[in-house]
Amino acid sequence: MASGKAAAVAKKLTKGVSKKGTRIHNKVHFYRGKTVDLPKAPKYASRSTPKKNTLDKYSVIKYPLTTESSMKLIEDSNTLVFIVDIKSNKRQIKAAVKELYNIDCVKVNTLITPKGLKKSYVRLSKDYDALDVANKVGVI
Repeated sequence: MASGKAAAVAKKLTKGVSKKGTRIHNKVHFYRGKTVDLPKAPKYASRSTPKKNTLDKYSVIKYPLTTESSMKLIEDSNTLVFIVDIKSNKRQIKAAVKELYNIDCVKVNTLITPKGLKKSYVRLSKDYDALDVANKVGVI
């Protein structure tokens, strides 16, 4: 009797036990199994040349605005008004003003006009006078 059980166990160990059968699904949703996701190893670059940064300091600031309201801002609140590239952000505007005109700005406010232009209000630090900078730039 014991040798019969031992023989059956030995047979199962050598042959292996089949676990094939119908799977019981306990959930309503089917989840697709994860497969191996190998990293890409391209044979050539997807672009022939690297992308060039088109927004340099000269293309960020298009021109200073010379309307009556901008002149009032220059005199009263030490602020210069520029029309800038639509894709430029406040950090880029601040850096461009610093590089082009050698002035520090405290704050940059932007808005997009109904015409589709981006207008930026550059508030200068107390060390610089907006009237002097406007004269240097050629606004006045």
